[in-house]
Order: sequence, then structure tokens, then C-alpha cells
Amino acid sequence: MKGLELCRLYYDEIGAPALKAAFPDAMSRAAAGLSGQGSDCLGLDDGISQDHDFGPGFLVWLTDADFERYGAQMQRLYDSLPRSFRGYERRPTRTGAQRVGIMRTAGFFNYYIGCTAPESLMKWLRIQEHFLATCTSGEVFEDNLGEFTAIRDALLPCYPEDVRLKKLAARAASMAQSGQYNYFRLMRRGDVFGARLALGEFLNAALSMMYLLNFRYEPFYKWQFAAAGGLVAMAEALPYLKDIAAGSTRRDEAGISRDIEAACAIAVKELRLQGLTEAEGDYLEPHAYSIMEHIKDETIRNLHVMEG
Repeated sequence: MKGLELCRLYYDEIGAPALKAAFPDAMSRAAAGLSGQGSDCLGLDDGISQDHDFGPGFLVWLTDADFERYGAQMQRLYDSLPRSFRGYERRPTRTGAQRVGIMRTAGFFNYYIGCTAPESLMKWLRIQEHFLATCTSGEVFEDNLGEFTAIRDALLPCYPEDVRLKKLAARAASMAQSGQYNYFRLMRRGDVFGARLALGEFLNAALSMMYLLNFRYEPFYKWQFAAAGGLVAMAEALPYLKDIAAGSTRRDEAGISRDIEAACAIAVKELRLQGLTEAEGDYLEPHAYSIMEHIKDETIRNLHVMEG
């Protein structure tokens, strides 16, 4: 059983009845679900995932006032709930983050992105994609007041358009610099170690571009490839990116070069389909500057092309 399904059943059958019987007033305004760190929140958990941060559990999100009044008591009740359910046992956390239990709505979002609602485009730009992916992951099982869902919905499905464009421009520039330019120069120098770092930069930028072109936040790095299988835009590039990631810099220069150019050509094709570039050719740097011209906000448009 997937972790998210397990946690939903545990809340419905164990958690909700106990909490609602003991704290009907607070629970009438509470939200509950599973979101945050962990492969179970992304639907990517497997048998290996079950050694830590896994098992029956859930989060209850309270308003500040309700947390002050009821939080400690509700946490004590939560801690008394069975740790075993349907053959699974809740494993201890190793991340330091509060994965389950009772917490403030504002505290949850502040932990990951430093606010509940970014107040400016520059604030949006500074928030890393994987933190936004983390705090909008998983599922809200119940939200009676609607406060938690309203904040979450304001962060979805992706960045405001000018910020998405700025990040796409930065990814295009990074792909051009690291993959289409520096990788080849480093290989000509015989610096296979520098070339491997250049490929890492290229892969990070290309995967981020895939998510942004799909109006999605990129998850934490170890899940970027696994979650990319569900993307549609630029999906044809994924096999080439996997070949690059699996290849040997020392032995596979020709194949890696072909993969880089193929992935870049597919990225350009998708940028054109979305009406984001008027530049020619498949070298991505001119496309980065073309994307910048589509940004309406002057402050964002005037930032360095690599920023974001």
C-alpha cells in the first residue's frame, strides 16, 4: 500500500474519530492531511522508503488561536494513537522536520518558504522550486475552515507567469553555457572531471525547465527523474537526459554530445509551442534572451539572464 493511501485510511478510521470526539470545536476549523517532505507525499514511496519517516500518520493544521488553546492537548492525544495500522508501523523521523502531528497552518508554510503568501514577484523568484513542491505535495484530507487550502491553492500550480518566464530564461542560459558550450571545451582540454560537473549543471537546468514548461514545481533533487515520468511538455527529452546521467564522461563523449543537442532541440521546440521565443536555431542562449522579452514586470525583466 502506498503511504499516502495508508495515512488517509488511518486518519479516517483512527485519527479523525478520536480528535473530533475530544476536540469538536477545534476540529470544526482544522485541516488535516499529509504534505511536506518524503517520497510518500509525492506518491514515489516503495519498500526502501519504509525504513524511516514512513507509516500511519497525518498532520492537523490549526489556526494560531486554536493552536495556542488546543495544540498541546491535541498533540498528547495524537501521541497516544496506535503506531501500528493495517500491518504498518510508524517509523521515527530522521529529517528534523515535523512530519506528522499537530501544528500551525502558518508554521507549516513558514518552515518551507518563509511566508504564507509571497508578497512580491521578487519574493517568489527567491523561493526555490523544491520547497514549493514540498509544501504543496501530498493531499488535504479535510479542511473545514478552508484557510490551509486557500494558502495552498495560491501557491499552485506554479510560479506567477513573469517569474516562471524568468526561471525558464535562466534555465535556457544555463543549459547553453554548461552543456552546449563548456562541456565540449572541458573535454577538449581533457578535463573529464570538470566536464562531469558541467553535465550535472546541464541536467539540473534541463530537468527544471521540463517542470517549468509543465507548470509544475521541481521536487527535491533525488526525485527529479522519478517524478518527471508524468510530465508531458518536453517529455521526449527525458530519455536523452537519462542517457547523459547514466553515461561515462570518459568513454561516451560522442553519445553525450548527441544527447545534449537532442534535448536542447526538444526544449526549443516546446518553448516555441508555448509562444515564448522568436529566436532561431537550437543553441539555447539566444532563446534565453527572447524569453526575457516576454516578461512584463520591468524589475524582473531587467535582472541578469542567469538569475533565478
